[in-house]
Amino acid sequence: MQSELSKKLGTENISKLMVNLSLPAFIGMMVMALYNVVDTIFIARGVGTLGVAGLTIAFPIQMIMGAFALAMGVGGAAVVSIRLGEKQDDKANEVFGHIVWLVIFFSLLLVIIALLFLEPLLRIFGATEVLLPYASDYLSILLLGSIFLSFAMATNNVVRAEGNAKMAMSTMLVSSVINIILDPIFIFGLDMGISGAATATIISQACAAIWIFTYFMSGKSSVSFTWIGFMPKLSIVKEIVAIGSSTFVRQIAASVSIVAINWMVLLYGSETQIAIYGIINRILMFGLMPMFGIVQGMQPIVGYNYGAKQYSRVGHAAKLSFMVATTMSIVIWIIALTFAEPLISIFTTDQQVINQGAETLRLMFLLAPVIGFQMVSGGLYQALGKAKISFVLSIARQLLFLIPIVLVLPHFIGVIGVWLAFPISDFFAFLLSLFIITKDRKMLFRTDDLKDTSPSLRTS
Repeated sequence: MQSELSKKLGTENISKLMVNLSLPAFIGMMVMALYNVVDTIFIARGVGTLGVAGLTIAFPIQMIMGAFALAMGVGGAAVVSIRLGEKQDDKANEVFGHIVWLVIFFSLLLVIIALLFLEPLLRIFGATEVLLPYASDYLSILLLGSIFLSFAMATNNVVRAEGNAKMAMSTMLVSSVINIILDPIFIFGLDMGISGAATATIISQACAAIWIFTYFMSGKSSVSFTWIGFMPKLSIVKEIVAIGSSTFVRQIAASVSIVAINWMVLLYGSETQIAIYGIINRILMFGLMPMFGIVQGMQPIVGYNYGAKQYSRVGHAAKLSFMVATTMSIVIWIIALTFAEPLISIFTTDQQVINQGAETLRLMFLLAPVIGFQMVSGGLYQALGKAKISFVLSIARQLLFLIPIVLVLPHFIGVIGVWLAFPISDFFAFLLSLFIITKDRKMLFRTDDLKDTSPSLRTS
């Protein structure tokens, strides 16, 4: 039986729903972002600039691991949300069973591959002889607990899909708070350096996995663990992968873009600038998390009501999300440009790093006001189950624009070309999103529920 939380997705006031779903997601994402910031601060202060640079080199491999979990979680959650809207509870449970199977299978497979080829992978991803020990020490430990992160990451999307934003928030809080507490103990107290940061992370991830596993076993969820056998159904896997592929490609593209940036920075800059990029990446993630919260609050509302053929509610949720996310983008842009030096100085006392970092931060955030629109656009089509257009929007910024510009522009203007690639790609990605949304505006922003419009939506 569906929970009362799921039923409210189709009946409660949209603005109230957005607050109730987005606020917990916002808090949870902000705490997770804070953990990433604090983690980097501890490494910068306890290990040094090279430790942060090593962390930056290792980050793309972490993102690849997370890409599979997010793809299964986001794609599966969208299908679960639509099934709940269609009142097909048994099928929603079956989809959930497939999510768990896929996450466990791919996590184990990727861990084995990564551990077997760790050093050559890190070298491909830009590790120099100086940075390799830091990246290797961190990642060799982190990989051992990655199955916990993958499970928690994927299933937490299902929790959001059924409308239980507070539980989803608490899962992120458990992981982040435990990590923030353990970081100084292992890095400074036990003098484990960057290995201590990795150890703290896998312990916190294990706690989050246990936390969310207990929730699903308690019977409080709209879905429950369902044994699907040793082999999943190909039809369900295809549906999950079709919707989740956009998230997967976006994560992989982000990973590839970081590798490309690392290589170009080393070619035209220095290892110190790799560390600067790592610091700004954490600031960028912190700035983006509020908008991720808006998207995560919007998606279960859109998915459920689209499945229930309540199209006016879909349009209302989309409009509200665009307005709020754009407002957030503008606020973040003002803060980044106004307080660049203080933001960088949180991580380091090196004046050269602070000066270079502030200049780089301002360049990378130059067109930040358009980022919110891009994020909501991709999340909207994903929630609607429109895999093709969601896929295009997800790969546009990183794969179609950022990576080619990063690989070309520095040849003409040096390392500054790496940083200018960010606002240029933001601009083009925004234009693409605006074009697609404008084309579909009559279908996306309906005010009536007279008939099923899904065949008319070009992006199905």
